[in-house]
Amino acid sequence: MGQCYLFVHFKEKSTPDGEQVYFSISRDGLHWEAVHEGAPVLWTYYGTRGARDMTIVRHPKTGRIYIAATDLSISYGVRRYRSDFWKHAGTEGSSSLSIWESDDLVHWTEQRLEEITPYQAAFGCVWAPDAIWDPEKEMFLLHWSSSISDDGFERKRIFASYTADFHTFSEPFVLFEEETDVIDSAMYFYEDQYYLFYKGGIPTRVRLAVSDSSTGPFQPMEAFDQSMEQVELGKYEAPTAVQLEDGRWALFIDYYGAHGADQGYVPFLSSDLSEGTFTQADQEFSFPYHFKHGTILKITEEEYERIRTFDWTDPGFVGFF
Repeated sequence: MGQCYLFVHFKEKSTPDGEQVYFSISRDGLHWEAVHEGAPVLWTYYGTRGARDMTIVRHPKTGRIYIAATDLSISYGVRRYRSDFWKHAGTEGSSSLSIWESDDLVHWTEQRLEEITPYQAAFGCVWAPDAIWDPEKEMFLLHWSSSISDDGFERKRIFASYTADFHTFSEPFVLFEEETDVIDSAMYFYEDQYYLFYKGGIPTRVRLAVSDSSTGPFQPMEAFDQSMEQVELGKYEAPTAVQLEDGRWALFIDYYGAHGADQGYVPFLSSDLSEGTFTQADQEFSFPYHFKHGTILKITEEEYERIRTFDWTDPGFVGFF
C-alpha cells in the first residue's frame, strides 16, 4: 500500500468556525482534498473556544494519535474589542494547549485543556505547538513559542518540555532563541540530524537550522536562506514539512500577506533536506481551499479510506467518544 497523508489545520476566517480543527487528505502529498466537505471535524468548547496553529503526532509505541493546538480565538471578541489584539494575546494569552486523542483518526476524545508546567517566569502565551519523538527518552519533545514576564514579554523564544501522554509535562526549558522573536518551530529528524524550521532572524523570515541533537545547539543553513531569497520578506510564517514517498521534501509556508481567506500555505520542494535548497512549486500542488498553520501526519491507505468514507455528518456522531 502506498503512503498517504493527513493535513490538520484551521482556516483564517472572521467567524469562530474558522478557528477549529479541519482535516484534508492526500494520496501523494501534492494533491489535497477536503474532509467533511471543508467543515470542521473537531470543535473547541473550553478555554478561548478557538484552536489555531495545531500539530498532529502518532505515538510510535502505542499508536495513539494526538492533536495539540494553540488555545486562542481572534474571532470571539478580541479582534472586535481591542486594536492591539495580537500584543494582548502575546502577553495575556492562554498558558494551556487544547488536546484531542484518537486510536483510529475518526473517533476522538473531547477537547481538553492542558496547562503547560510553569516556567521560572510567567508565559505570556503558549503558541504554535509541535512535537517530535525522542527515542532515547521514549517521550515526545514538545516545543512552542512563548514570551515571558521576566523581560516584560519583550521577545518570543522557543521553549520545550517532554511528555509521554500529553497529560503531564516536564519543566520547560529554552530550546532555541535569538536576539529577536523566534516563533513557529517545526522539527524533523533526517539522516541522523535534526532540522529546525522557524520564523526569526534579521530580516525576519522563515529559516532553517540543523543540529546533531533535538535540543541543539542549532546552526543556520545558509543554503536555505539563499534559496528563499526571492520569497517576499515579512509575509510568510508557520513552516511545516513532510518527506514524500519519492524521497523529496515538501515544505509549506503560510502566506499572511493577504486578507482573510486569501491567506494560506504556499508549497516548496527539495530533493534533499540535508542540502537545504527549496524551490517554489505551485504548479505541482492543488488544494481545495487555503490551509492555515497546521501539520502533516503520514497515514496508511486504510486510514486514508477510513477518513474519506467516514460519515462525519451522521447525527449520531458527536465528534468524540
